[in-house]
Amino acid sequence: HYVMEACAEANIPLIILDRPNPNGHYIDGPIMEKEHRNFLGMHPVPLVHGMTIGEYAQMINGEKWLNNGVVCDLQIIKMQNYNHQLSYSLKIRPSPNLPNDVAINLYPSLGLLEGTNLNAGRGTEMQFQIFGSPHLSDSKYTFSYTPKPNFGSKNPKHKGVLCNGLDLRSTPKMNRIDLTWIIEAYNNHKNKDQFFNTKNFTAHAGTSKLQEQIEKGYTFREIRKTWLDGLASYDKMRQEYLLYE
Repeated sequence: HYVMEACAEANIPLIILDRPNPNGHYIDGPIMEKEHRNFLGMHPVPLVHGMTIGEYAQMINGEKWLNNGVVCDLQIIKMQNYNHQLSYSLKIRPSPNLPNDVAINLYPSLGLLEGTNLNAGRGTEMQFQIFGSPHLSDSKYTFSYTPKPNFGSKNPKHKGVLCNGLDLRSTPKMNRIDLTWIIEAYNNHKNKDQFFNTKNFTAHAGTSKLQEQIEKGYTFREIRKTWLDGLASYDKMRQEYLLYE
């Protein structure tokens, strides 16, 4: 967004060498609400937008999301032999805390845990493939680990404290967000009033409604139902900007 904006304002053309999105095979999640826009999410798109960076750039231009509606002079170099259902394994970590394909696939679901009392594997070599907290019972959550400082996190949540949780490393490839884990963890947390860091959770979710729904006892199915109209409208908009099947 900011590169496109700077190029547009300086009248400099921008060339994008398109690349695969390892989570480009689906769209899901709540739509980012205008009042909650932040650097984690700047546009009214769902948590999983299902586009390549080139397609997304076309949407930014087409929907006039740049400052004052400026349009970037954009050229996209398309990939060959790519489609949105094609599995793609990244050759290097896109982030220090996304070590492998499993973590990348689980990230849309487990990334929300960043705004809670749960540790999502930071301080281990299983980032975003496990989660836990000292406030979850070891009778229900039998997997345990102790977060320690490492190159990905110098001060991980619950550093040096035994956490009880779940090991999700053998989860089959997902094609939608799963809120089951966070809902069950909230329901089983010993200190529910300390579970959410409201500002942080809302920034990750893009909406304040999701926390409210979990606290009110909505099931995952009930929550997802509230996303469907927004996802249908978004997907209709998205079709205009797709470069690949």
